[in-house]
Amino acid sequence: MRPSQNYVTSDIIKYSAEIPTVMPVLARAPADAFHRRLVGLYALTLMEREGPVHGYRVAERIAEQTEGAWRPGPGAVYPSLQKLQTWGLARSVTKARRREYTITPAGRSLLVGMRQRRGRFATGHPDLSMLWAEVMGVEGARELLLLRLRRVIDGLEAYLARNDPALPVEVQFRRDAMQLLAVALEKIERPAPQGTSRSRRGSR
Repeated sequence: MRPSQNYVTSDIIKYSAEIPTVMPVLARAPADAFHRRLVGLYALTLMEREGPVHGYRVAERIAEQTEGAWRPGPGAVYPSLQKLQTWGLARSVTKARRREYTITPAGRSLLVGMRQRRGRFATGHPDLSMLWAEVMGVEGARELLLLRLRRVIDGLEAYLARNDPALPVEVQFRRDAMQLLAVALEKIERPAPQGTSRSRRGSR
């Protein structure tokens, strides 16, 4: 396994970001590791899109993207940036007392590879968060589903507020989102066949 591959698979693929929602105590260490990797990968994406970045800029952009819900401190940002440099995914120079980080060809290859594997990862790795919800009980499953729904709605609202609604791509995005929401609402309002899940279990 190449170093750049290991940087991702060691935490991002192993741990789910939603585990701490359901099991905060048992999953605290994995979640922290996931967040550290996420800071590094997001910083790498910023370098790809915006050019050289420094630690404060990374924290600032994460706070903007999360509507202030998460602003990683220096103890999370700078070790993540240094790790990128250690793995050869970024290089740094000091300018005006600030260390700026720039993406390397290896870093670009990592992002390209992740995006190419995105569909395969989504279909090849099951969502295990509902298992945690069942461990916590039926109410836990309901709370998890409602939490996810609220997060999606909040994300849509924040995205729409940041972008020009007149752009053709944003007009199409709103149409697609409305279509998906309409289909979801129809499914929620349609009563499910009674005893479907029980009949499947009984037939085994």
